Amino acid sequence: MNLFVLAPGEPMSMYHGEETQEDFLVLAGRCVLLIEGEERPLAQWDFAHCPAWTEHTIVGAGVGEAPCVVLAVGSRGADGIRFPADEAALKHGASAERDTIDGSEAYARFQPGRETPYREGWLPE
Repeated sequence: MNLFVLAPGEPMSMYHGEETQEDFLVLAGRCVLLIEGEERPLAQWDFAHCPAWTEHTIVGAGVGEAPCVVLAVGSRGADGIRFPADEAALKHGASAERDTIDGSEAYARFQPGRETPYREGWLPE
């Protein structure tokens, strides 16, 4: 279980499909679900279920809007993931440039993540 706070245009992850299911609940704000090559707008209290191997990611929506808060539930296996190149996801900066199963290749343009304490103002009022 993970809680994501996404600024407008910020991807939750690179577009991917994996061997286990994932569920997403939008707790605040707006975002775009990129799923199987399509864009689906989501808003507060919208829920999305992604069965195993469904290609997907979520990107914060809007310009100058409050962050989007998304609860993600799932358990990723060690080996069962792929990062397909996808035109809709590329448009949002959320896709590998070519199909790969290598996470370090898919995430090469990003700096490594790090834990940080909460800062006032990160969450919407």
